Amino acid sequence: MADVERNRPNYRAHSVIREDRPDGAILLRSGYEMSEVADTSGDWLNRWSGERPETVFLAERSGAGWREVTYSAALQQVRAIASALLDRGLTRDTPILIISGNGVDHGLLSLAAHYVGIPTVPVAEQYSLIPGAESHLKYVIGLTRPGMVYAVDGEKFGRALALEELAGLDKVVSTNVQPGETPFADLLRGGSADVDAAAAQVGPDSMVKILMTSGSTSNPKGVITTHRMMCANQAQLLDALPFLQDRAPRIVDWLPWNHVFGGSHNFNMMLASGGSLYIDGGKPAKGLIQQSIENLSMVSGTLAFNVPVGFAMLRDAMKKDAGLRRSYFEDLDMLFYAGASLPQDVWRDLEEMATEVRGHVPLMNSSWGLTETAPATLIQHEPTDRSGIVGVPMTGVTVKLVPTDDERFEVRVKGPNIMSAYFEAPDKTADAFDEDGYFCTGDAMAFVDPADMDKGLRFDGRIAEDFKLLTGIWVRAAGLRLEALGRLTPWAADVVVVGEGHNEVGLLIVPSADALAAGGYTEGNGRYTGGEMAKEIGERLRDMAKTAAGSSNRITRALIMSEPPSMAEGEITAKGNLNFRKIQQRRKDLVEALYDDKDEAVIRI
Repeated sequence: MADVERNRPNYRAHSVIREDRPDGAILLRSGYEMSEVADTSGDWLNRWSGERPETVFLAERSGAGWREVTYSAALQQVRAIASALLDRGLTRDTPILIISGNGVDHGLLSLAAHYVGIPTVPVAEQYSLIPGAESHLKYVIGLTRPGMVYAVDGEKFGRALALEELAGLDKVVSTNVQPGETPFADLLRGGSADVDAAAAQVGPDSMVKILMTSGSTSNPKGVITTHRMMCANQAQLLDALPFLQDRAPRIVDWLPWNHVFGGSHNFNMMLASGGSLYIDGGKPAKGLIQQSIENLSMVSGTLAFNVPVGFAMLRDAMKKDAGLRRSYFEDLDMLFYAGASLPQDVWRDLEEMATEVRGHVPLMNSSWGLTETAPATLIQHEPTDRSGIVGVPMTGVTVKLVPTDDERFEVRVKGPNIMSAYFEAPDKTADAFDEDGYFCTGDAMAFVDPADMDKGLRFDGRIAEDFKLLTGIWVRAAGLRLEALGRLTPWAADVVVVGEGHNEVGLLIVPSADALAAGGYTEGNGRYTGGEMAKEIGERLRDMAKTAAGSSNRITRALIMSEPPSMAEGEITAKGNLNFRKIQQRRKDLVEALYDDKDEAVIRI
């Protein structure tokens, strides 16, 4: 038992300072001081190439094994690429557009650009690969005006690389290089430019990258991400999770780098801590989860990051595979979920599996943040026994809670990890901050225990997603959606809560692959009727309705959509989230059918 106790992660207890303002707002701060902050991400690479030169920094699958790049090799290659970029005339005003997903070359190119002050613009690879979605890519090109574009595969991304909007740009490609494109290997040969002189001009306020917001209600905004934001956020994470300094962390991670969670939070956590990032080419989706399982069987992480559906799929696989359970949990310090609340049954099963393998449970936690906050701003950094808590303010952050008329609080934030501006959008920037300089997030929070600030906050929906029924009662759509998803697992891949202008709450359901495999249904007019999935969904929603408190929490009808959401039509954002407003606009006929009591496809609760 002594070994078990010695291996427990070294967490930090919550400490919150509360200040009540005369206007009714509440200010929350951490009771801890913020640690020293690095000036640039290049400082991390320089440090670990000296202190841990042979530690693997980045790795990706290559045949039966891994292509691994150590810290010393990474620094050498980053400096060579940086010199080549400078020779090509790239500057802070000519960002590099990256249109393919995670990969070692992607990571090295990004670090090289950031090392000498050239911003990058990573975008969802679906913009290039899904027919009809190229309009999103063209919008980003027009906004950011890149000086170079990178794709991992010249053939796979050929259609996007041939866009008229990219004509005349240097097109860098790692594999299947087409005529007129530059092999990535050419950059690795370096150049004649003075890298040290260029790096000396890079500081905390230098732009690192332009990250696009999800664009769920309008065109996406470009978030200017600086070295200060990223470096401050990693210092804040180290303050909350001191075990990251006890040993070099290691992750096997699929979360996309065009999104702030994968590309800033996880990538930089490994770089700031001298850790190792094994890039997982799989993801929690049918046909791809098996690749993740294989990778996790080969490499054991000390940290595990995922979205709830990913943890649910891994849970199901581990129930059948003792070897995978052992590999997954034997070295695990922390299990971190984001994107939605982790269903309590999945939480419980993961706890039981971890206890079976290690004799105790790793730190199971979550945090809250946005692209504009770099991202972590609230974090649950002490053990808890339940899902859904996003925690307390990180060091250096002030959280402003503005009361609403329904016992929730709108959350606003200020701190060194918060962006100062959207890219070339002064009006949107001005609208994003209140009179005291706090960034207005549009998210709602509630106290876990109003009498104890150290218990933290829980996410309580997006204020803009809420709507009123004809009765005048508000529906908290985001919270209701999460509850419905938890109840409908594994039959629903996602749901859209509707009901504005009606007397009752309804659901449009995106069926899962497992639900469709059950068969027995018919399809017509954009929806599925009958079958095992309709029966099972109806039963689960009836169980949910039994405990609903009032009409705003009671779902009374549902339809199962037969046409999957379309990224090309704007129904899916760059982050892979549903654009609820767009779906309801484009499928207005389905919403109307949902409230037609004569429609046989409607599941009535």
